[in-house]
Amino acid sequence: MTSYILIGDSGHGKVIEDCIVASGHRVIAKLDDKYNSQFQEGPYIKGPLSIIKELLDNQTKIIISIGHNFIRRQVVERLALKEDCYGIIKHPSAVISPSAILGYGTVIMPNVVINASSKIGHHVILNTASIIEHDCLIKDFVHISPGTVLTGGVEVGIGTQVGAKTSVNPLVKIGKWSIVGAGSAVIRNIPDNVTAVGIPTTVIKKEGFIK
Repeated sequence: MTSYILIGDSGHGKVIEDCIVASGHRVIAKLDDKYNSQFQEGPYIKGPLSIIKELLDNQTKIIISIGHNFIRRQVVERLALKEDCYGIIKHPSAVISPSAILGYGTVIMPNVVINASSKIGHHVILNTASIIEHDCLIKDFVHISPGTVLTGGVEVGIGTQVGAKTSVNPLVKIGKWSIVGAGSAVIRNIPDNVTAVGIPTTVIKKEGFIK
């Protein structure tokens, strides 16, 4: 059994904790800078991020349980920890090809499918029932929202969010730090740092994540 520390005591963290428990592991601490000092709440140690190094050992891993992609990256940069301090969470209902590559800090929610030769970056969220077809490349700090389907050979750039129940055509490239609205149909490439929505998608704003 592996013990986990969650960074971010949030609703998103509750879903991640469910995945951790379903996988036979446990959460021992929930750290968030909304707390000023360390305290015990039921089975959890709670407190600010500054106490994390006191809690880490060889049997403990970290997951950043923050849904916002840019803030998730900021936390990773602030902590400046070694890669092997972060775990990989895989819900037991997920179907993952043996040839898929998974980055550290990544969370794979219930009923996700990752097919052959796909590569998933670090600190990625593959949310409930999303489908990642063969040969996709998902870069670091991406969030693929529930029910989204990426068909074969899709590339998603660093920090991008693909909204719920979006479908993406084969070989499409979506740029970095962009937002694709929920329910979209992506049939052509999307540039960096934009917001795109609709069927088919249209860029509506030359601004993606606010950093």
